[in-house]
Formats: sequence, structure tokens, C-alpha cells
Amino acid sequence: QVRLQESGPGLVKPSQTLSLTCTVSGDSIRTNYYYWSWIRQRPGKGLEWMGHIGYAGGTYYAPSLQSRTSISRDTSKNQFTLQLSSVTPEDTAVYYCARDYSGNWYYDYWGQGTQVTVSS
Repeated sequence: QVRLQESGPGLVKPSQTLSLTCTVSGDSIRTNYYYWSWIRQRPGKGLEWMGHIGYAGGTYYAPSLQSRTSISRDTSKNQFTLQLSSVTPEDTAVYYCARDYSGNWYYDYWGQGTQVTVSS
């Protein structure tokens, strides 16, 4: 069974960088052909795909967020990380990590999600 778990601070100040880590167990993040994604849900809005990092380390971001978003991985720890810079209160959301099965935008495993509030 694949399990994903988000971790990181629940409160970030405006203009700072939001950093979250997803720890994966049950499978390697280097396994062909999975894509490891960050998805968020802002209050009153639907799920918003932010970006992913693939099994070979390549990244792809939502155009609206790519200037502020960076996804990295640490294969020795089987973790991948989200960094979102220059945050504003509009970045307040529940943030999820999830696995994209075969890169087809179907997410077969999700973390439980973590609430991040941007406030001074």
C-alpha cells in the first residue's frame, strides 16, 4: 500500500516562502511511471493542481503558479517538497500531495492534506 503524508508549518507570513514536504512509503518516488503532485484547495474553491515531479526528476507546473513554485525531491528519504514563494492570504488553502498514476491526471493515492494559513 502506498501512503503519502504532508508535513510543514501551518502558518506562514505574507511575502514568505511556503515549504511543505510529502513523505512517501510503500513505493519509491523513482518508480516508473509515476508523477508526484501537489494540489491545493482554497476556501470556497475547487481543487487546483499546482505541479508535479516525475519519476526521473522532471518538473511541470501550472502556468499560473510556475513563477512562484518549485518542486524538488530527496530520493534518499523518499520525499518530495513544495516551495511557494511570495505568498499572500490568497494562498491560504489545504495542501495535498498525491500520486498521478502513469501521468494521466488520475490520482490513485492522496495524503490527508494539511491546512496552511497565510496571515500576519
